[in-house]
Amino acid sequence: MRGFTSLEHSIDQRAHRFLDNAPASGIRSGFIAFVVFGLKQAWACIFGALLLAVILAARLWYPADAGMARNDFLTLAAVAIQILMVASRLETPRELRVIALFHLVGTAMELFKTDVGSWSYDAEGFLRIGAVPLFSGFMYAAVGSYMVRVYRLFDLRFTRYPRRWITAILAAAIYLNFFAHHYIPDGRWVLLAAVVIIYGRCVMHFRVFRRQFRMPLILAFLLVALFIWIAENIATWSGAWLYPSQLNGWHMVSSDKLASWFLLMIISVVLVAWVYKPFPPEKTGMTGTQATGASEPPKVPASTTEGKV
Repeated sequence: MRGFTSLEHSIDQRAHRFLDNAPASGIRSGFIAFVVFGLKQAWACIFGALLLAVILAARLWYPADAGMARNDFLTLAAVAIQILMVASRLETPRELRVIALFHLVGTAMELFKTDVGSWSYDAEGFLRIGAVPLFSGFMYAAVGSYMVRVYRLFDLRFTRYPRRWITAILAAAIYLNFFAHHYIPDGRWVLLAAVVIIYGRCVMHFRVFRRQFRMPLILAFLLVALFIWIAENIATWSGAWLYPSQLNGWHMVSSDKLASWFLLMIISVVLVAWVYKPFPPEKTGMTGTQATGASEPPKVPASTTEGKV
């Protein structure tokens, strides 16, 4: 069962001191659920939010004559954030392994994309591999951190989740297309259609305070891709990296990149699904049809699931 870390469990207990007496229905109840949803999303984004804040702060205040290159500072800051996440028990060792995999997958893509000129970084600093500063891998790790954290913070369940071996083939095809489209026709539109066919019937169920909600999984992919695109605009404005069209002056990243981030979400979901197996909603307490192709989750004592915000 996906549970809170010890620190999160402590925060959850403190939150219930204030929330247990809240009304069970009505406008106030809906408002509380909305606030809790926002706070849990912010908590799930904490790694990416801290990293983005450091990138923005470095753009605004990092001294031009500093003895350390800004890219090296960003790399050391990213390492410090990751250490803090583990030391403060905001991430579990199991989650750290998934995040490290995101880091490796992202860095491999960065090496190729910078080599073919898709985007570029400042040529400064020592903590780099070729033209890629090492902090770039942490930006992919931030997506991984969000995915694994949101999975357990909202106790995600899925109706009609596709077979994992099918999703693995789709993710591999998407990843290869990020490389291959430089040499052969771009297959992203075929892949987008495949995503709709494979995931189109899947519904995501999630818990917020006392209530449980559901959402088409495709819509969830779109919303996360949108927020990543917004963060990308902040990062490019901060000079973390630039696309060729931005070299002579910054402008917003093309909305076409939303399709790329949407496809990246599929890779992210597949990687996480191999660690946290997608289970159907429980027969009691959640709406929706039980998913096919997935076994029942193990039974867990009530004390580990009741009372979660």
